[in-house]
Amino acid sequence: MDWKSYKINVDQHYHLNSQMKPAYKQQFDNVLAFHAPGLAPVSLKKKSWHIHPDGTPAYTHRFDRCFGFYEEKAAVVKDKRWFHILIDGNTAYKQHYKWVGNFQGGYCSVRDDNGHYHHINFAGERLYSENWYYCGDFRESTAVVQDKIGKSTHINHEGTRLHDIWFDDLDVFHKGYARAKFSNGWAHINYQGQAIYPRRFSMIEPFYNGQSRVECFNGAYEVIDEQGNTVTILRPATKSEFSMLSGDMVGFWRSQTIATAVELGLIDLLPGTSSDIAKLCQLDRVRVTRLLRALGELDIVNMENGQWQLSSRGQYLHSNNPLTLADAAKEYGRYFPALWANLPLAIKNDGKWLPPDIFNDIAQDEQRRVPHHRMLQSYARHDYINVTEVLQLKGNEVIVDAGGGLGTLANYLLASYPELVVTVLDRPEVIEQAQNTSDVSGINWVSGNLFETWEVSANTIILARVLHDWDDKNAICILKRARETLSSGDALYIIEMLLTENSFDGCLCDLHLLMATGGQERTESEYKLLLNNSGFKLKEVRSLNDLSTVLVCVAI
Repeated sequence: MDWKSYKINVDQHYHLNSQMKPAYKQQFDNVLAFHAPGLAPVSLKKKSWHIHPDGTPAYTHRFDRCFGFYEEKAAVVKDKRWFHILIDGNTAYKQHYKWVGNFQGGYCSVRDDNGHYHHINFAGERLYSENWYYCGDFRESTAVVQDKIGKSTHINHEGTRLHDIWFDDLDVFHKGYARAKFSNGWAHINYQGQAIYPRRFSMIEPFYNGQSRVECFNGAYEVIDEQGNTVTILRPATKSEFSMLSGDMVGFWRSQTIATAVELGLIDLLPGTSSDIAKLCQLDRVRVTRLLRALGELDIVNMENGQWQLSSRGQYLHSNNPLTLADAAKEYGRYFPALWANLPLAIKNDGKWLPPDIFNDIAQDEQRRVPHHRMLQSYARHDYINVTEVLQLKGNEVIVDAGGGLGTLANYLLASYPELVVTVLDRPEVIEQAQNTSDVSGINWVSGNLFETWEVSANTIILARVLHDWDDKNAICILKRARETLSSGDALYIIEMLLTENSFDGCLCDLHLLMATGGQERTESEYKLLLNNSGFKLKEVRSLNDLSTVLVCVAI
């Protein structure tokens, strides 16, 4: 029987032979395709097994679910436990898992009872000790693995990374190249993790005989060669560069729309009709409807049964949300535009522009002070949630969180390590607000000036998004104060967004810091220079999330 020509009938109850007739008399609840060595999974009355091309069982065992054979091993499920069987139905190894994939090139991806992934060999043995949050099949001697923050890279069968580059998404290698998603789009990479051309796309396919079909950001479809050159255009652009640039130029429409909705108080009143909101906020009904429709375009609200509702995105603008961005909306919509208006002066080299003294300005503005630090607290709650896993503390450190704001990071640390001694050092008005509004249990609060001697003791210091607010001279001053507080060999953790030498990612934020504080984002090499000039040595760089990195440093 030529099982390779078999097809599954439309209701998936049996297989059809090459004459498109039933290949056997038996009918099942469900069948899957035949795989080498000529066996197919079938299910009947909640039991599953494999059959020969004539419909007879391949063995006497029965399972809850079966899948196709790959490299003479098939994944099966029994009593919610996953494992592989041989062609005689016997188990291929002793271990059981929460899930197993298919063997490819002698290796297979599995998920353990803790939800972690790793690869095994034919004997069910781990290939390496490291756990991943996901890992895929091996192809061309490499596999894709994903870390806890969702970044992906390639490993070999020993678990060794092919390169130190992490991507937003990644594919296995196909004919020497892999599809990789950078922060600014997709490109093909080589085994060193380097893009083989400078262009980026919204979608790419694997290379087929030296050419790949891609989708450009303007909606055009092209075929490109291995140098990224256009071979042919399959569909012209659906969006012009003119209109896309024009869209970027009116970004202030969005910030002003969101800020206005928050300031008028209508976000906290939803759900409701336009008439209800207009009446409660004393607004013009027609114009408030226009405002709500604009919020709908931004996916902040939607209309259900005649009422405006907050979307999942819009929920972050509600004042009662623990991660509220309502305060951020006001900052970006009302305060920062005036600072950005001076960008031309800041770029000129005539000495007429000086960076604003934003921290003193906020300290003296009672209406802005509380919401500003509440805004920073929301970002900290969101961005630092995994910080304890990345810091990898012993649990008995004496820590100073310098510039620690309202204590969000300190609270995360104490929740994971109750034996820590944690002090938050910040400006007097920030400490006062923290003590009045924060969970102060277990935290020591100390008022101080980061540029003067710190009246604290510690063997570990954390600077989380502090140095980026200052130019190099002031950043080195802060680092030197930290070094005075520590002894040789003590630890310093710096949490910041790192710029990379070959990417523009984060450069708008860098420009914002220039206008808001006079500070800057930096590359790893620029931080090394600051550390070398202040008594520290960079030991390691660890990813915290998509935006933040932890620089692990030691006092020398």
